[in-house]
Amino acid sequence: MQFTDEVNWTTTDFILAGSLLIGTGLVLEIIMRTIKNINFRLGLIVAVLIVVMLVWIELAVGIFGTPFGGN
Repeated sequence: MQFTDEVNWTTTDFILAGSLLIGTGLVLEIIMRTIKNINFRLGLIVAVLIVVMLVWIELAVGIFGTPFGGN
């Protein structure tokens, strides 16, 4: 929004993005503190990051066609 008019985030968009990032950080921190098996820990971290990426992409451009997707 600072460099182009093509991006038009509302306050809700910023709150949702911040919540998604903070929530991801908290989940990853819990995984790092509780899971001792390195392979299982790494698998969970990769799975969480993939889910977060897919949610972010869906909210941005709507790749799955949900009502929450962008246009």
